[in-house]
Amino acid sequence: MAEEGAAILFVGAFTLDVLYTSPNFSKGPGKYLASSRISTASGMATTAASAAARLGAKAALWASVGEDATGQALIKEIEAEGVDCQSVRRVAGGRTATAAIIVDEKGERWVVVDYDPVTQSPPAPDSLPDLDSYQAVMADVRWPEASEYALKTLGGRGRLAVLDMDVAERSILERLAPHASHIVASAIGAEILTGQSDITAAGCWMARHYGCFVCVTNGGDGAVWVAPDRLEPHHVPSPSVEVRDTNGAGDVFHAAFTLALAEGRTEAYAVQFAHAAAALKCTVVGGRLGAPDRQTTVKLMKETYLDER
Repeated sequence: MAEEGAAILFVGAFTLDVLYTSPNFSKGPGKYLASSRISTASGMATTAASAAARLGAKAALWASVGEDATGQALIKEIEAEGVDCQSVRRVAGGRTATAAIIVDEKGERWVVVDYDPVTQSPPAPDSLPDLDSYQAVMADVRWPEASEYALKTLGGRGRLAVLDMDVAERSILERLAPHASHIVASAIGAEILTGQSDITAAGCWMARHYGCFVCVTNGGDGAVWVAPDRLEPHHVPSPSVEVRDTNGAGDVFHAAFTLALAEGRTEAYAVQFAHAAAALKCTVVGGRLGAPDRQTTVKLMKETYLDER
């Protein structure tokens, strides 16, 4: 029986997101009036940590913000979600990252992010967090030095080391991937690393090259996962839902996937659980704010897949 409440460290991005809904935005250049505006603490690892906490994890965040009012407010917001933020670094003279997001009538989004090199500078050797208490780490690509340390350290101890492989320079992906026990990549992230636009080919290449479990997600078209021992691709469709906002869906997917594995579930179960959580997030406008609870997620997973492995 799987044990709930795993201790997971999330490493990477922490941003202030300002999300605007604009139904006609996809028509092209011009001036648009927003139909709504939402401001929220976010970022890949941060959204994942918050989603994991809602799903029942003991989530902690290792990220970097400026020593400014924005950073302090973001930390309070994420702590209110039940996430341990003691390891969040506050950088003097640094600027907290921000993102502007537009969501159109189909739920598709455009994201522009500003990261300050000072705030995202490598962590000092004497400021590294103690990782002994964590069963797993999920790290994104936005703070590569911290992510590499966490993946390498926990992976080297035989614990779960999940890499959120998204858009980044290929050199960063090549730096982080060898330290992961599990890679969950977006279709574009997989293509940047492998040069393969076909997600099945990209997944098989990574599983063979790095000798780890790989899942490549492709939005509403579902995902393909490949285990390194058999290199046999498995396609998992996405649940059918009314999509209102896809922003943050990938981060919720990573959170649910990592939590399921940390609780002792199989990879097949974890992918289904993650798909259900991500789909439910897409039904709510507001990025991180749409992350679901466990009961609702399990219900949709069972209704969709009829198979709780």
